[in-house]
Amino acid sequence: MIQPVKEKIILGIDPGTTIMGYGVLRIVGTKPELIAMGIIDLRKYGNHYLKLRRIFERVTGIIESYLPDEMAIEAPFFGKNVQSMLKLGRAQGVAMAAALSRDIPITEYAPLKIKMAITGNGQASKEQVADMLQRMLKFSKEEMPTFMDATDGLAAAYCHYLQMGRPSVEKGYSGWKDFIAKNPNRIK
Repeated sequence: MIQPVKEKIILGIDPGTTIMGYGVLRIVGTKPELIAMGIIDLRKYGNHYLKLRRIFERVTGIIESYLPDEMAIEAPFFGKNVQSMLKLGRAQGVAMAAALSRDIPITEYAPLKIKMAITGNGQASKEQVADMLQRMLKFSKEEMPTFMDATDGLAAAYCHYLQMGRPSVEKGYSGWKDFIAKNPNRIK
């Protein structure tokens, strides 16, 4: 059972180096409400470092606009292209750094877990996830974004909402000190 809260804002992020999706949910009691969803379009930036700067600026701006209490972010899945994975990990890290710079706790969710939480099927398509979110959050077809990255970001936030009040096996960090304390072997 989901534990009721007075009000909580959850920012969900679907990391990307071309298109990064985000969604913002307000939880009042046990009821989730869609506040915003959208994308950070990075296609016009040829330089990877400029993309990282833009991610930091835009995520910080989203945080300042919606004042989330927590961030849920999709963990990168492991692909065969090491260079792509490295770039995606950097993009995710920069988004996380923006949240950590504002002392916002972060929880990471595997793509399979997010899809499972939303649709009941860990192999669901982006369209199936978007359709289920539209029904659960009751937004119109006209409000459906062009890029499914936005609904993927929203799915991360909704997955986090569903985990509220349940013991979590995912790693959540309240800041850099907490990350270091929970990962002493990763810091050299």
